[in-house]
Parts: sequence; C-alpha cells; structure tokens
Amino acid sequence: MAAIKKTKSFGEHLRYLREEAGLTLKFVSEQVSMDTSLLAKIERNERQPTRQIIKQVADFFKVDEKELLNDFLSDVIAYKILYEEADLSILKVAEEKVKYLKTVQNGK
Repeated sequence: MAAIKKTKSFGEHLRYLREEAGLTLKFVSEQVSMDTSLLAKIERNERQPTRQIIKQVADFFKVDEKELLNDFLSDVIAYKILYEEADLSILKVAEEKVKYLKTVQNGK
C-alpha cells in the first residue's frame, strides 16, 4: 500500500481506502459526519479536506493521521509547483527555508 500513497493523490488514496474496505461513499460520509457530495469531491480532487476531515478519515480507517496529512500536503506542494511551472529545485530552497523559520520560531 505504500506505493499507492506515494504515487496517487490524496483523493485517490482516500477512494482506495474506501473501496478496499468495500464501503460506499454514503456510509463513509455518515461515519465521519460529512456530506456525501463533499467526500465525493475530495475523492475526485475537486475540493481540499480540512485538517479535521483528515483526522476523522484517519480515525475511521485506522490509518496514521500524519501519513494522510503528508499525502494531502504533498499534493498541495506538487500542484503549486506544477501550476507555477516552477523548477523542482525549489523544493531544496523550501527545505532550507523551513529550517530557517523553525530556528526563528524557536528563538522567540
């Protein structure tokens, strides 16, 4: 299953979890207190989940919340790079910037 998380979008991963469990959109949406159409849109990558939705889905499917959050955030980063037609070298710059910002925040 690790390959699926790395090569598919968050929505596709969510759909995979649901279908692998043999569950309907309606059932899962009821279990996580979400509108069925919203869940369908998230699965089709037409809407982004909130942090709360990610937590509810992780709890429901008994998967690691951090892994699902990483799946979602990697989508956000990938789409931003794609749409901005940025070079992948930006990832190294962003990594350095995160290190810097953590240092600044810890220094306060």
